Amino acid sequence: MTASTAPITLVAPRTLPRVRTSGLFMAVGSALAFSSSGPLIKPLLEAGWSLGAALLVRMGVAGLILAPALVRAMVRERSFVRRHWRIVLGFGLTAVAGCQLFFFAAMQRMPVAVALLIQYLAPVLLVGLAWVRTRRAPSRLVSLGSVVAVAGLVLVVDISGARFDLLGTLFALGAAVCVGAYFLIAERAGDDLPPLALASGGLLVGAALMAVLCLTGILPFAAPPVMLEFSGVVVPWFVPLIWVAAVATTVGYALGVMAVPRIGSRVASFVGLSEVLFALGFAWLLLGESPAPVQFVGGALILLGVVLVRMDASSDVQPPVAATAPAVPTP
Repeated sequence: MTASTAPITLVAPRTLPRVRTSGLFMAVGSALAFSSSGPLIKPLLEAGWSLGAALLVRMGVAGLILAPALVRAMVRERSFVRRHWRIVLGFGLTAVAGCQLFFFAAMQRMPVAVALLIQYLAPVLLVGLAWVRTRRAPSRLVSLGSVVAVAGLVLVVDISGARFDLLGTLFALGAAVCVGAYFLIAERAGDDLPPLALASGGLLVGAALMAVLCLTGILPFAAPPVMLEFSGVVVPWFVPLIWVAAVATTVGYALGVMAVPRIGSRVASFVGLSEVLFALGFAWLLLGESPAPVQFVGGALILLGVVLVRMDASSDVQPPVAATAPAVPTP
C-alpha cells in the first residue's frame, strides 16, 4: 500500500476577508465609474447625437479595450467559444444592450427618476429569486436592508408628481430584470470563464446589436460634431464620449464582473445602488444640478441598507478553504 500526499492548493482561510474586501472596493469602483456616464451622455444627446450612435461607440470602444482578455482566453482554450458562447451572448443581450435599451425606452415615456427607481429594484428581485429557488425566506437583516435601501432610493430619485405609464413601467421592469441578469451571469465568471473575457465578449455582442439596429433604421443614427459645455468649460463632442467609453464603461464592467464572484450577486447588487449617489455628485459637479437635502438622507439610508445586507452575506460566497489532502491509501 502507498499513500498519496499531494497538496491541494486552494484559498487560505485568512485570505477570505481580503478577497471579500477587495470585491467590495471593486463593486464601489464599478458603481463610481458607471455613474459618470449619465451626466456626460445627457448633453451629447441634447446636442443632437442619437442614442444608437452613442451606445454603439460606448459599447464598441469598451469591448475593444478589453478584447486582449478575450483573445487570451480563446488562445488558451481552443474550445472557449464553443463552450461559452451562450453565456457571453446572454450577457451581451441582457447585461449590456438590454439594460440600456429598456431604460432609455422607459425614460422616453416616464420621468427619469421613476425609470431609475424601477430599474434599481433589481436587488430586491434577486432577493425574491433566491427565496423562490431555495424556498427559504430571506433573513431579517436582508429583509430590513432591502426595505431601508429602497426607501433611501425613493428619497434620492424624488418621484413626487410622477405620472404612471404602463408601457414605460414594463420597459423599466425589463431594465431591472436585465440588471439582475448582469449580477447573476457575472457570478459565474472564474478561472474557466475569465471575468474580463466575459465583459469584452458581452460588450462586443452589444455593439454588434447596436450596429444592426442602426443599419436597419430601427434606431436612428446621428453623430454631429458638436461642442459641449460642462461647468463653464467648452469641449468637443469626443472628449465626454471617450471618457464614457474608455473609462466609465470599460472600468465599470471590468471591476463589476471581477467583484461579483468575490462578494456574491446579492451584496454586489445592493452596493450597485451607490451608482445613484455617485451620479448625483457628477451631475452636481458637471451640470450644476445641486441635490436637495432629502437626497442626502436617502443616500444615508441606501448605505445603511447595504450594510445590513452585507452583515448577513456570509452565505453568499464561500471561496474554497486551503487544505492539504490527507494521506489516502491507494493500491
